[in-house]
Amino acid sequence: MATEEQGKAALIASIEVDAKSEEERILKEAENQAAEKKQYAEKKAEAILNESRQQADEQSQSIKRRILSDADSEIKRLFLKQQDVIMQDIIDRAEKRIYSMIDDPGYRDVLINWIIEAAIGLDVESAQINASEKERLLIDEQMLSEVKARVKDAGGKTLEMTLSQLHPLESQGVILTASGGRVAFNNLVKTRLSRTQREIRMAIYNTLFSDNQKV
Repeated sequence: MATEEQGKAALIASIEVDAKSEEERILKEAENQAAEKKQYAEKKAEAILNESRQQADEQSQSIKRRILSDADSEIKRLFLKQQDVIMQDIIDRAEKRIYSMIDDPGYRDVLINWIIEAAIGLDVESAQINASEKERLLIDEQMLSEVKARVKDAGGKTLEMTLSQLHPLESQGVILTASGGRVAFNNLVKTRLSRTQREIRMAIYNTLFSDNQKV
C-alpha cells in the first residue's frame, strides 16, 4: 500500500547520508586492494614475458591476457564482496533504527500500518493480535477501532479484532492470528525485512552503486 511504500522510501533516504561515508571508505579500501593486485599481476605478466622472449610473440601475449583476465576477475570479485558488505551494513542500520523507533511518539502510526497490512493479508473476519510488551501498551480500543475502519475502507472484510491473551512476543512487530489459530500473518520486524530484502537491496544498489561501476 502507498503508506508502506512511502515508509520504505523514507527509510532508504534516512540512512543514505550515514551510508555514503561508509561506502566511500569501503570502496576506497577495495580500490587500493584492487590496484595492488593489478600491479602485482602486471609485474608477473612482465616477468613471464621476459622469460618467454624466445617464444612466439603470440604465445606471450596470450599468457599476458590470461593473467590480466584472472586479475580483473579477482578485482571484480573483491568489489562485489565489498559492495555486499556495504549493503548488509545499511540493512543492519535500518533494522536497528526501526527497533529504536519504538519509543518515538510517531511509532503508534507505524504500528497501525503494520496491523492493517496484516489484517488485509490475513483476510479473515475475526482475529487476535499479539506484539511485544511495549507495543501491546499502545494497542488500545481506539487503535483497534481505527484499524477496523481503515481495513474496511481499503476493501477488506469487516473485522473483529481483540488483543491476544498469550504472553507478549519477544520480538518487535505484530502477529495476527485468525480465531481458532488456523492461520496467522507474521509482521515482525525481521520477517518484514526478510520479505522485502530483495527490494531494499535493489533500492540501495540504485542509490549508491548504479553510477559507481569502476571494475
